[in-house]
Amino acid sequence: MKDMACRDLLLKLEQQGQIVLPRRKSDAFIRGGHISISQVPHDTTEITDRLKDLLPLRVEVVETNHPSCGLFKCLLSRYHYLGFSGTVGENMKYLVYDRLGRPLACLLFGSAAWSCAARDDFIGWDRNTRINHLHLVTNNTRFLILPWVRVPHLASHILGLITRRIINDWQRKYGHGLLLLETFVEIDRFLGTCYKAANWRYVGLTKGRSRNDRCHNLEVPVKAVYLYPLAKRLPGGDLR
Repeated sequence: MKDMACRDLLLKLEQQGQIVLPRRKSDAFIRGGHISISQVPHDTTEITDRLKDLLPLRVEVVETNHPSCGLFKCLLSRYHYLGFSGTVGENMKYLVYDRLGRPLACLLFGSAAWSCAARDDFIGWDRNTRINHLHLVTNNTRFLILPWVRVPHLASHILGLITRRIINDWQRKYGHGLLLLETFVEIDRFLGTCYKAANWRYVGLTKGRSRNDRCHNLEVPVKAVYLYPLAKRLPGGDLR
């Protein structure tokens, strides 16, 4: 279940000189290297319509071999400040279009944070409960409104569309539903306004360390933690 994470760890240990790995059977794809993303032509004409003039929006689930997968990767890599570095484990990709078929936004959901004190304390999870149920949580790791799209209330409207459908999408793809959505917002960059407007709950701040900070010396930007419960009750906690 953690195959790719283990491969990443082995590569890092080799880079640090702590182990020597056997010769690779194939050099076709080496994780941890730069991902080559093709540029896909797309219209960047400014969109400043009122939200109601863009409706109904069309939400497209983007699979690996989907015709829109190239566009999805291109838009995130080019216009999101974190770029696109690939996906590992269970994930869901969405492209959102207006009624005329113009792309407006990209969303990516992936693995939940292994440990987050603000989240776990808010739910009431102890370590064992978290370990047993973390697969029922997904993290909104990317949310991009394309830079030429300037439409008030669009972001919160899109979040509402996604939260109403993601359980069914996840069930169809992975055979199980979800209980909770989470996201982390860099407080030095953003206010989290669209998440607040879409009824996500602010539950606290991160401690400024990443999941790789095993020695407590790796500083990363402090982020606000927002949760969106998809159920009234969670194992070990109560979100009513």
